[in-house]
Amino acid sequence: MPVYNAPTKDMQFVLHEVLNVSGSDIPGYSELEPDFTGAVLEEAGKVATNVLHPLNTIGDTEGCRLENGVVYTPTGFKDAFGQMKEGGWTGLDMPEEFGGQNMPYVIGSAVAEMFSASNQAFTMYQGLTHGAASAILAHGTQEQKETYLPNMVSCDWTGTMNLTEPHCGTDLGLMRTKAEPQADGSYKISGQKIFISAGEHDMADNIIHLVLAKIVGGPEGIKGVSLFIVPKFMVNEDGSLGERNGVSVGNIEEKMGIHGNSTCVMNYDEATGYLLGEEHKGMRAMFTMMNEARMGVAMQGLSQADAAYQNAVEYAKDRLQGRDVTGAKNPDGPADPLIVHPDIRRSLMDQKSFTEGARAFVLWGATMIDKAHRSGDDDADGLISLLTPVLKGFLTDEGYDMTVKAQQVYGGHGYIEEWGMSQYTRDARIAMIYEGANGVQALDLVGRKLAQDGGKHVMAFFEMVKNFCKENAGQNEAYDTAFIEPLKAASKDLQAAAMYFMQSGTKNPNHALAGSNDFMHMFGHVCLGLMWAQMAKASYAALEAGTSDTEFYETKITTGQFYMARRLPATSLHLTRIQSGADTVMGLDAASF
Repeated sequence: MPVYNAPTKDMQFVLHEVLNVSGSDIPGYSELEPDFTGAVLEEAGKVATNVLHPLNTIGDTEGCRLENGVVYTPTGFKDAFGQMKEGGWTGLDMPEEFGGQNMPYVIGSAVAEMFSASNQAFTMYQGLTHGAASAILAHGTQEQKETYLPNMVSCDWTGTMNLTEPHCGTDLGLMRTKAEPQADGSYKISGQKIFISAGEHDMADNIIHLVLAKIVGGPEGIKGVSLFIVPKFMVNEDGSLGERNGVSVGNIEEKMGIHGNSTCVMNYDEATGYLLGEEHKGMRAMFTMMNEARMGVAMQGLSQADAAYQNAVEYAKDRLQGRDVTGAKNPDGPADPLIVHPDIRRSLMDQKSFTEGARAFVLWGATMIDKAHRSGDDDADGLISLLTPVLKGFLTDEGYDMTVKAQQVYGGHGYIEEWGMSQYTRDARIAMIYEGANGVQALDLVGRKLAQDGGKHVMAFFEMVKNFCKENAGQNEAYDTAFIEPLKAASKDLQAAAMYFMQSGTKNPNHALAGSNDFMHMFGHVCLGLMWAQMAKASYAALEAGTSDTEFYETKITTGQFYMARRLPATSLHLTRIQSGADTVMGLDAASF
């Protein structure tokens, strides 16, 4: 059975020695002292390792089952969900007014990584509820907040998001689900939604669906889409549950992975719904949930990669295969462990340097969200808006690739279900697809986010990297050579790609769009390069100051050197591809494929 160990020490390093959260002026951050965050992370780690991880394989093998309109979750899920609620983990960063603990989002992100790494399918139930609650918090009336949020924060009621229909996914303007206004101000919602994660299950008393639909008589296309609150059970004025609403599950999807999460076909048959936000402004309200979900999915790419890596390391140290070409390392045994071989080391270093860099990237992004929401900082809001498609697209593409690398370390055993490695690969695969397929993330980055606010935010990013390199160069020759110079080169590649889009994309938009995926990956590598430069800086400082844990910091520096030397140069390849333009991409007629 696979193992999982919560990476609390690494999280503490990033939070306090890299991001210096307790020294930030973001409201609530002064309370994030190392002892406090350490206690929270240690307890969350225990829940992840002892409660959720043992259910991961069970959820994968049992899956969910639909009987007489009721979805039953895998053995142990319901009890574990009760423990999550009892521990207050479901409302960690939600407002105290509605029963939450009002901790910063950055702490919620760190905890969510551990929960997702130990059991992604399970964690989606509360993660989707958090997103739905955030949408109601941002766009709901005071009455709606008071009606739904206390029970959603506690996860006594869970939440969903309903966008996709059988005939439309990304192009939501094609949706057919309709909303008919009623005399009492409510709407009758009719239509079918598919791919609805946690759409029906047996772990909550009520499920609050957020449903996109078109009000009858409204504008055509995406401009006519509105968002509605559609509860599974109606809520009486005193807060008690009333009659069943006209919403039902039609089927559970048979999926490649995340079997423990009930992915449902949902049927709405004149179900009573309530407008959330403004008429015909549904996408604006839904994007509150979708952007949060995209951050959560980015974290899933990291979490599955880390869980798979941990197991690959254990296997590589234990499995005896062949001899080290420089001399036997296990002379008393029949062979040396796999980990002595350079190609296995390369694979493990790919994985280790990605997961640690990605963790820093996710937590840095979470601080921007806190700064935007808690301090009202428009620049932080603009920067995280720019980086969201990079986080989601790059970390899930790379995260999936790292699970494949981890599986490969096992050789034939990696292909056998008994060893558990294929689950990480199968579970990670969905993260590249849902909450906006990664090709769409790349198009969003190049087609919308680069030019947002006149290009202000991407220019601010370039300036941030430039200033970091300038301020930290010349203090340590080894640091300059291994970190500053590679980061400068990669950032120049990224700027050259952006300039190409400006010069050639205006003449032929396909030149920009054909390079969008490469640009997203290039941007991701530069972000991880920046994270590694910052982590190496902190590590050198700790070693110079004197520390009892030299191994940790020396390991961090060596891992960073690997990323900068072996992974970051990919920006040059991506730039070459981008500058080749769209001619070869679009060269064939559709009939020639």
